[in-house]
Amino acid sequence: MIRVLVADDQPLVRAGVSALLGAEPDIEVVGVAADGGEALALARATRPDVACLDIRMPVMNGIELARIFCAPDADPAIPALMLTTFDLDDYVFGALEAGASGFLLKDAEPDTIIDAVRQVAAGNGTLDQALTRRVLREFVSRRSLQPVSGDRADGVLTAREREVLLLLAQGMSNDEIAAALVLEVSTVKSHLARMLPKLGVRSRLQAVVWAYQNRIVAVPDQP
Repeated sequence: MIRVLVADDQPLVRAGVSALLGAEPDIEVVGVAADGGEALALARATRPDVACLDIRMPVMNGIELARIFCAPDADPAIPALMLTTFDLDDYVFGALEAGASGFLLKDAEPDTIIDAVRQVAAGNGTLDQALTRRVLREFVSRRSLQPVSGDRADGVLTAREREVLLLLAQGMSNDEIAAALVLEVSTVKSHLARMLPKLGVRSRLQAVVWAYQNRIVAVPDQP
């Protein structure tokens, strides 16, 4: 059972997402919060597997919560799935930098939101597919960000870890990477666990951003 915390300051969104997820047989909504302070207290009390966080909330916003939940020494450590009404917004970029596992627009299709929760719970980051190219392009090229590391992947990663990174940048899940490289899924997870600290990042999505920033893969073209 996937235990989920939902935090959003809009009552209709909060109720809708909670009802949507709670209707799934493998998902249990263990907490519903109207602001960041309430979300933090509920997270500490219920220790959910995934936190669905509105980026803009009173008391404490979703990015501040993601920094707490996704920190290396976080207690509890909770993957954060950000919900936003804005697709190109510094808040979205801030969520990636904070270590969030992904983000979705609030008007995404119900099946997309449900699948995203399952993917994040399984350790797979997720981006709204319609926004991935725009977000990566804006994150890498519009903002004047320093690369996470000045080293190229060849100087940081093993050959196998580099293969995993390239497939990760294509949006593949752990299962898909395992199939492509003829590995066990557990082996892929081990490679990822060793890779992230080497790159100085905290999430799969941050690893993808690192790959684009360091020109390991090309910034996506305009669709």
